[in-house]
Amino acid sequence: MIDKGVIVIGAGLAGCEAAWQIANSGVPVKLIEMRPLNSTPAHHTSEFGELVCSNSFGALSPDRAAGLLQKELRTFNSLIVKTADAFSVPAGGALAVDRSKFSKSLTKTLSAHPLIEIKRIEQIDLPNEEATTVLATGPLTSNELAMRIKKFTGLNSCHFFDAASPIIYGDSINHEIVFKASRYGKGDPAYFNCPMNKSSYIDFRNELIRGDQASLKDFEKESANFFEACLPIEEIARRGIDTMRYGPLKSIGLWNPKWGDLFDRDNRLKKRPHAIVQLRKEDLEGKLLNMVGFQTNLKWSEQKRIFRMIPGLENAEFVRFGVMHRNTFLESPKLLLPTLQFLKRKNLFAAGQITGTEGYAAAAAGGLLAGLNASLIARNKNPVTFPNESMIGSLMNYISNRNKILSQEKKNKFQPMPASFGLVPELTNRIKDKKIRYKAYQERSLEVLKGFKKVLDSSFEKDHVLVEIN
Repeated sequence: MIDKGVIVIGAGLAGCEAAWQIANSGVPVKLIEMRPLNSTPAHHTSEFGELVCSNSFGALSPDRAAGLLQKELRTFNSLIVKTADAFSVPAGGALAVDRSKFSKSLTKTLSAHPLIEIKRIEQIDLPNEEATTVLATGPLTSNELAMRIKKFTGLNSCHFFDAASPIIYGDSINHEIVFKASRYGKGDPAYFNCPMNKSSYIDFRNELIRGDQASLKDFEKESANFFEACLPIEEIARRGIDTMRYGPLKSIGLWNPKWGDLFDRDNRLKKRPHAIVQLRKEDLEGKLLNMVGFQTNLKWSEQKRIFRMIPGLENAEFVRFGVMHRNTFLESPKLLLPTLQFLKRKNLFAAGQITGTEGYAAAAAGGLLAGLNASLIARNKNPVTFPNESMIGSLMNYISNRNKILSQEKKNKFQPMPASFGLVPELTNRIKDKKIRYKAYQERSLEVLKGFKKVLDSSFEKDHVLVEIN
């Protein structure tokens, strides 16, 4: 075991992953979390790794960008992804979790680790320069610490507005109208689908556009800068009459002529629906359902009124209404190395959504890399970078000074990025067929990571603790 410990600030997904990787390598960790002493506009519990938006980690298949990222993380004993696997719920071809069991398990596992000390306090400043530190405070960093980070970097932090979808009780939907199916028949029929004809769709869109918006909090009263991958449903509706139908309300892949008799009773639908609203299980039993793609900033009373216009949700009971909040992230290409070290301070790391990665698995990837490198710094060894061909490596390149030229060319345009095959280097032999090309990306990544993992494991061989994930 190494005597020199590491401080991890924030017990979200990135902080949990970083703390796990550090402690499992034999280095003591002090994990600092301000909740429940000081909460945020989006959190509801004091558990670690609370998922405040969707409960989905994205596509499972490794020939999809999100699925490849998950597979890479499993290769490196990721606490986040393995816990997600343990508490997964049916979601077609995606990895979705029971968010309550997921976060409770993370809290229990980390609290029980012999090399992790939990400190429930608010960190209001960066630790002294001698302390190896991982900054994983997330997009909802407390105001005081955010100001200290801004002073340290000398740059204004970026921000965008993020929104969470409502959750409803599963027994409050109308099963005479709502049917179960997964898009293109992938996996079990895990989604509950609410079909809309053209008339009901247009009426619904009109009310969405006219609906009263919730007032922004004082710290959010700057010009709204929505993250394109997580737009409020009413914002999508404003962009065109069919925009929702080509986004979260698309009906493609969910209609089959044999389902027609389901809709003949009220003569409402006898063919493929004009649009479909999907509900995804929040728990294994389906007691709670998430309205997929329905992030919103409507007032709660308006959400109840307008969303009950959706066929099958006329009597829907809401467990949680949608909320919107401001997310903060760093201008990382000007601040970070691909190792996630700050250029100005090599024993200070940043990880997770504050760096400008988007998605739960991407946050875990940042935590994993920051944790591994903090462990190496504690051993007086050189930090590592993941291979460019891997999804982890390509994401870290995007948010680091490897991306500095792009950041300079598009001043103040740096935006959060999810896992994407558009980030990875091109194949030696170009492949036109997208499915075959993505599979080739996957195979190349996993092959390159085999050699990388052997070298990495040798650095930790003597001190490795490897506590099993329960």
